[in-house]
Amino acid sequence: MTYRTRFAPSPTGYLHLGHAYAALTAFEAARQAGGTFLLRIEDIDRTRCRPEYETGIYEDLRALGMEWPEPPLRQSDHLADYEAALETLRTRGLVYACYKTRKELAQAAQGAPQEGDAVAGDGPAEREPSWRLSLKAACEALGAEWKRLGFVETGHGPDGETGPQTAWPEVNGDVVLGRKDIGVAYHLAVVIDDAREGITHIHRGHDLFAATHTQVLLQRLLGLPTPLYCHHALLLDDQGRRLAKRKGSRSLRDYRIEGMDTEAIKALIAATAKA
Repeated sequence: MTYRTRFAPSPTGYLHLGHAYAALTAFEAARQAGGTFLLRIEDIDRTRCRPEYETGIYEDLRALGMEWPEPPLRQSDHLADYEAALETLRTRGLVYACYKTRKELAQAAQGAPQEGDAVAGDGPAEREPSWRLSLKAACEALGAEWKRLGFVETGHGPDGETGPQTAWPEVNGDVVLGRKDIGVAYHLAVVIDDAREGITHIHRGHDLFAATHTQVLLQRLLGLPTPLYCHHALLLDDQGRRLAKRKGSRSLRDYRIEGMDTEAIKALIAATAKA
């Protein structure tokens, strides 16, 4: 099997140490396997993505010694493909329109949103709907295959999961696949991109382990291959919180501006990973 993996950041802020750890993990895995490391720019959220952050991604990764086939895939160049996939799911009755906002759903539901959220007249007439995956319809469409949904974890999930795993899409409920603000949502775009690029191995953090259950279902519904998955622990700050852009975690750019060279930054990443 040809080894192809990827790092897929969103240019909504500068990369931090956690991003670097994920990218280096994938890059080194591809290098050791004699395979290919791809960079993907997940820029479908035009309300938050910025050109300077995309430029920063290239600068940060190259400063760490990484390289990839050019040009990298940019999701904004493939919006028509995502919409076509969403339309296929609509035609097959596998998604439904939901007019409620996230706040309204949180107030109205005890668990995951259900198809009852989309009944006629549910929400102001001027609202554009989001489109949610119907687990009920998907289960009916797959029949006996539903119970055979699964994936192989080659690393260790957040609770030590490893080896063959049964997929449980129910853990995420009826996820949004089409957003009224930016169009396609993450779950749908990522499975299409992984198939388009021939990704065979996915390296990513524990925070995305649960997402795998939904993505495996979408792969089956759309006739796409399921890669091997390898989830790893997240880097934490000195208070035990995961690093995140929205929490103001220090960026790789900050460290470089302060004068840290590549080896020093890599050493900091390694030390933080072991902490």
